[in-house]
Amino acid sequence: MDRQMYSDPIDQEHPRHSRTVFGQAVRSSRNRSATGGILLLTGLSFCLMALAPVPELLHVLGIVTSIDEKHIDVKTAKGQVVSVLLTKQVKYKNKNNPKSLDPPAVGDRVIIEASRDEKNKKVTATVVHYSPGSIPPPPQ
Repeated sequence: MDRQMYSDPIDQEHPRHSRTVFGQAVRSSRNRSATGGILLLTGLSFCLMALAPVPELLHVLGIVTSIDEKHIDVKTAKGQVVSVLLTKQVKYKNKNNPKSLDPPAVGDRVIIEASRDEKNKKVTATVVHYSPGSIPPPPQ
């Protein structure tokens, strides 16, 4: 007998072996091991991302008391004034005019999506949603 034939029972080129249940089982187990490896690497990458420092996400709601190129001050419902840094990447979204790219004005109601950097404790805006206010700005 030819030992070559029995030493490699899953010869893919041989038509008899490619149609057997054994040959199909071996091919599917190879696919499963590749899929398992991909899932393992994906899970590991998610674990590593969880360990990385993430800035704290915040929302600041209130009325604009002052604004310039670098920061915006907002008076909240509790009466405290919160100062938020503005960068060139900030997006302004006017509720009444979605195409507008203009920043809000003093007296406008705002909802600011911001992040707080843990190192220097500064709050930086990412998106400023606002609607022009008909309410006059609060006295200072």
